[in-house]
Amino acid sequence: MLRVEMLSTGDEVLHGQIIDTNAAWLADYLFQQGLPMSSRETVGDSLSSLIETLQERSHIADVLIVNGGLGPTSDDLSALAAAKACGVELVEHPAWITRIEAYFAERGRVMADSNRKQAQLPANAEMLDNRVGTACGFALRLNKCLMFFTPGVPSEFKVMVKEQIFPRLQQQFSLPEPPLCLRLTTFGTSESDLAAELDPISLPPDVVLGYRSSSPIIELKLTGPHRQRVAMEQIWQRVRGIVADNTIYEGTVGLAAQLAQRLQQQGMKLVLSEQFTAGLINLQLQSEAAPLAGGELLPADCYETLETLLARAQRLSQLSHAPLALAVSAMEGERVSIALHTPKGGVGQTVSYRVSRHSLRLRQESVAMLALDMLRRWLNEDQVCGRHNWLETVAIIE
Repeated sequence: MLRVEMLSTGDEVLHGQIIDTNAAWLADYLFQQGLPMSSRETVGDSLSSLIETLQERSHIADVLIVNGGLGPTSDDLSALAAAKACGVELVEHPAWITRIEAYFAERGRVMADSNRKQAQLPANAEMLDNRVGTACGFALRLNKCLMFFTPGVPSEFKVMVKEQIFPRLQQQFSLPEPPLCLRLTTFGTSESDLAAELDPISLPPDVVLGYRSSSPIIELKLTGPHRQRVAMEQIWQRVRGIVADNTIYEGTVGLAAQLAQRLQQQGMKLVLSEQFTAGLINLQLQSEAAPLAGGELLPADCYETLETLLARAQRLSQLSHAPLALAVSAMEGERVSIALHTPKGGVGQTVSYRVSRHSLRLRQESVAMLALDMLRRWLNEDQVCGRHNWLETVAIIE
C-alpha cells in the first residue's frame, strides 16, 4: 500500500487560529480515489522545524503533500525549507514572474517586488502550474519520497491537487481501485440507537460500516472493495430496512439540493415564513437555487398556535400564487410548530424538545431540518410527520 502523507504549514494552522479545511478535503478526496491518507502533521512557521520534518518524512512516506508557505511574505518558508532539505539552491523562474506580472496587470495593479519570491524554487524541483493564483507549486524527490508543495488558498490547492498532482500519481504509481462507498443520511435518531441495531450485522472481510455524526444528522457509510459489491448491497438492504423512516436521503447530494431539484421538476414554487429558524430554511434552499416565490422573516418572540400558523401558511400561498407554503413558528418554552400548506390542504405538527442541553443554533438547525423533512415526505407522498427520539410530538394536524 502506497504511504501518502500530508504536511500542513503555518502558525495560524498549528495554533488553531484557522480551521485546516484543506486537510479534511484532501483526506476525503484521496480516499475516494483509493488512496487513503496514512498520516497528517502540522508544523509552524519555523525553518528548522520544516527542514527537519521534510528530511524525516522523506525516509518514511512514499508521497508527501506539503500545503502552505508559498506566498510572498517572510513567513512563507516552504520553498526555502525544501531547498535546504535537499542541499540545493533556490532558482528564479522568469516564466513564472511573467505570469505573476500578467496576473496583476489584468487587475490594473503593479506587481510588488516581494512577489518575485513566489518564482524562486529549489534547483531540483519541477514547477506545478497554478491557473488560479500567483503561487506556483512544485514537485521534487527527496530520498524515497515524492514531495508536492502546494499553496494554502483552498481554491488554488484543490485545483492543483486535481489537475497537477493526482495525474502525476497515476503516471508514476500503480494505484489501487477506488473503494465502493454506500452512503445514507438519517435524521431524528441517535448514533447509539443506530449502533445498537446495526453493529450486530456481520460484515465481510475489508468492509466497514461507519458513522459520521453532525447534528442534527447522522451519515452511515458502508465502505469496502468492489469485489464485495454483492455482499455489500445485500447488507445495505438490511441497513435501509433498519433505518427506514429516519432516512432523509442517500448518496452525497444533500436534502436541500434534492428538494430544489424535485420542486423544479414538478414546476412547483414554495413560499416561506420563518420565526424560530431565523432564515436558515431560506438560506439552504436559495443556496441550491430552489424555486422560491418569496417569504417572510418574523420576530421570534410571538408564538402562534398550530392552527393559526396553518392559516398564515395558507394566506401566504394565496398571496404569492405558490402551491406550497412552509411556515415555522416562534419557540415558546420547549415547543415549536411547523406548518405546510399544499394543494391538498394543510398539515402541521407541534413538537417539544426532550433534550435541554442543545444550543440555540443546534435547535434552530434541527427545526429547519424537521421542516425540510416534512416537505420531502409530502413530495414523496409519505406520512408527513415522522418520529424523532429527541422530540416529543405534542399535536398533529393532517
